[in-house]
Amino acid sequence: MMAIEKVLIANRGEIALRIHRACHEMGIKTVAVHSTADADAMHVRLADETVCIGPPPASESYLNIPAIISAAEISQADAIHPGYGFLSENARFAEIVESHDIIWIGPKPEHIRTMGDKIEAKLTAARLGLPLVPGSDGPVASIEEARKVAAATGYPLIVKAASGGGGRGMKVVTSADSLESQISQARTEAKNAFGDATVYIEKYLGDPRHVEFQVFGDGQGNAIHLGERDCSLQRRHQKVLEEAPSPAISPEQREEMGHLVARAMAEMGYRGAGTIEFLYENGEFYFIEMNTRLQVEHPVTEAITGLDLVREQIRIAEGHPLTLRQQDVVFRGHAIECRINAEDPRTFAPSPGQVTQYHAPGGMNVRVDSGLYAGYRVPPYYDSMIAKLIVYGTTRNGALRRLRRALEEFVIEGVKTTIPLHQALLDDPDFQAGDYTIKWLEEWLKREES
Repeated sequence: MMAIEKVLIANRGEIALRIHRACHEMGIKTVAVHSTADADAMHVRLADETVCIGPPPASESYLNIPAIISAAEISQADAIHPGYGFLSENARFAEIVESHDIIWIGPKPEHIRTMGDKIEAKLTAARLGLPLVPGSDGPVASIEEARKVAAATGYPLIVKAASGGGGRGMKVVTSADSLESQISQARTEAKNAFGDATVYIEKYLGDPRHVEFQVFGDGQGNAIHLGERDCSLQRRHQKVLEEAPSPAISPEQREEMGHLVARAMAEMGYRGAGTIEFLYENGEFYFIEMNTRLQVEHPVTEAITGLDLVREQIRIAEGHPLTLRQQDVVFRGHAIECRINAEDPRTFAPSPGQVTQYHAPGGMNVRVDSGLYAGYRVPPYYDSMIAKLIVYGTTRNGALRRLRRALEEFVIEGVKTTIPLHQALLDDPDFQAGDYTIKWLEEWLKREES
């Protein structure tokens, strides 16, 4: 085991600040890397050391592997935490970090690589006994092969990019007549977006929920699950609001699926934090992908388990076993997270600019993860999420009431934000009842527009 003394945070925004706080609570010094656009960011202001790694474009700064490694060597950081996004699921980066004798606070590179390939991930999930969506066993190489899979699976079906994400390279096919053209379009999109035209086919589920399980392994054959999160409120495949536990899942289903995913991670010898994502429809779970990193929505899991996930990531990277055994994990109450974006709440057009007034809500069981402050300038170069509001209640209704109050208190002026969108969602009876699916929000937005 090696005690980590200094962590380089290879990220920006609220997650960089989140990692900094966990490190300082553990007595670990931090190094903030930043682009020239983020010189005045809060995580840069608070870190023990800072290194500028390039100009505003992410490709020249936060995705610049040589610059990040150089920053780690210059600052003598003994570990790197990648946060989420950027290089967090880049197996090559993880390998380079470890080859420089720097501790990688994340999963083993081979697991990142396996789960980053949608087809390989599906094959691995099948081997580990996770339930799959019916479809092709691997890449679909020809239209003849696609027709055979379609005949066995039935329509509608969905064509997906093997290296994809965010809805790109994804096409729904409703009949045999459009199969060839939709596969061709999906391949073109996938090639343009990811440099890889490989696609596969799955049965299209009509109206599922998106339910994911948080898992942790220590790389020594031990693994636990920390329950599920419901991430069904999405727009264009991007999550808007998450809650834990899911309003749709019974305690028996949680125990059954949790046992299944924890056993799979133990069998893999998985190390660190991971999330196994499922579509859930008619009482059945279907594996879709695994994220080998910390999730944006990890705070709702922290709220209902009392476990600091970033602290646990660091401990495991140091070589310690898991803090908890499965029987020690207790789920209490309900938590909801709203992603606050610098966007027009009606058109979703980005709204960068200077924050003129800022007041975060407070009170019991209210948490705000954000790097905002009055005078901060939201740059136009990165993701538009500028804050996360997380509330906890002993019941879901209690959490909803607390969320309503917290949103009323939240003041961000100078840029447009999606706070009004979340306030409108709270007034909807379907949302209040927890009765929604992955299609619900986009249909709700269409109704609001009309």
